[in-house]
Amino acid sequence: MAGTLNISVCGCEKNAGFVAEKLWFDSCECRGSRVCFRLCKAYDLVQGALFRWSTVMDRAIPDPPTAVLLHGILGARKNWGSFARRLAQEFPTWQFLLVDLRCHGDSASIYKNAPHTVASAALDVLKLVAQLRLTPRVLVGHSFGGKVALSMVDQAAKPLPRPVRVWVLDATPGKVRAGGDGEDHPAELIAALSKMPKQVSSKRVVVEALVQEGFSKDVAQWVVTNLKPAGPPDSIPASFSWVFDLNGLTEMYKSYEETNLWKVVEDVPRGVHVNFLKAERSLHRWALKDIQRIHAAEELAIDEGGGVEMHVLEDAGHWVHADNPDGLFRILSSSFNGYK
Repeated sequence: MAGTLNISVCGCEKNAGFVAEKLWFDSCECRGSRVCFRLCKAYDLVQGALFRWSTVMDRAIPDPPTAVLLHGILGARKNWGSFARRLAQEFPTWQFLLVDLRCHGDSASIYKNAPHTVASAALDVLKLVAQLRLTPRVLVGHSFGGKVALSMVDQAAKPLPRPVRVWVLDATPGKVRAGGDGEDHPAELIAALSKMPKQVSSKRVVVEALVQEGFSKDVAQWVVTNLKPAGPPDSIPASFSWVFDLNGLTEMYKSYEETNLWKVVEDVPRGVHVNFLKAERSLHRWALKDIQRIHAAEELAIDEGGGVEMHVLEDAGHWVHADNPDGLFRILSSSFNGYK
C-alpha cells in the first residue's frame, strides 16, 4: 500500500492519501515553520509509501526519484492515474508527476498564450519541474506526449539530470502518419468537435454525432470524458462544455505533425537513454524506414555515451496503457528497478 502524505495548506493539515493532488510548490512561511503550498489545477503527484521529500534544500540529501507521465492529444493527466498508482505500489520510493499539457484539462485555463506547439508544451513542463524543484529521472510520453518528452530533452541542458530515461510510446520523432481505413484520425476528430456547439445537452448526443461522422464508438465515448457540467457544481447539469481548448488543439496537432526531433535521437545527449515502444497493432504509425533509422541510432548512441532502444508491445493498439497495461508495466519497469 502507498503511504499517507500529510500536507499543510496555510496551516491546515489535509490528508492527501495516495495522491498529492494539484500542489504548486511555491513555498512560503506560514504560521511559524509550517510550509504553505499554493494550489494549482494542472497536475497530480502520485507518491509511493516509502517516498521521502524534504523542504530543506540540502545537497547532501539525494533528490527523490521522480518520473513524469505525459498524455497524448485530446487526453488528460487522468489517463495515467491508475497506471501511476500501480507504479507507485511496485516502486514505493518513487513519485510520479502527471501533467495536463497546455490546451488540455485544467491547463486549458492556464496556458493561453500562443504558440501552441510541441516545443511550448515541453517548455511548460520544464518550467513546472523547475518550480517544483524536481529532478525527473524518467520521462514517459504517449503519442503527442512522446514528442513532448523528446523536446524536453532537446531544450534542457541542465534541468534534466543524468542519467535520464525517455520513453516514447507509439510515436516516431518525425513525420506523423495518420491511420488507414477504419482508423480514427485525430486531426479529423478535432475538426469534427470544433464544428459542434461550445455547449451540448448531453454526452450521448456527442457520441451519436461522432459515430454518425464515422468515428468508432470507443473513441467517441473516450472523447466525451472531456466534457464537464456547465452549470453550478451542485446542480443537475443542463449542459456540458469541453475542458480543452479546441482552437489550441488544432494548432498543437499541426505542430505534432510537423515537428522533427530526429536530431535528438541521432545525436542523443550523453547520459540520456531514449526508448521507443511500438504497439504491435499500430502498424500504420510506423514506416519501415523509421524503424531502420531508430536501429541505426542504437548503434551510434553506444559510441556517443547515450542510448537508443526499440521495444515492441504485443497485443496492443495505439492506446498502449489501456490495451495491454500488464505488458507495458513489465517493459517500463526496467527504468525503475534500480531505485526500488
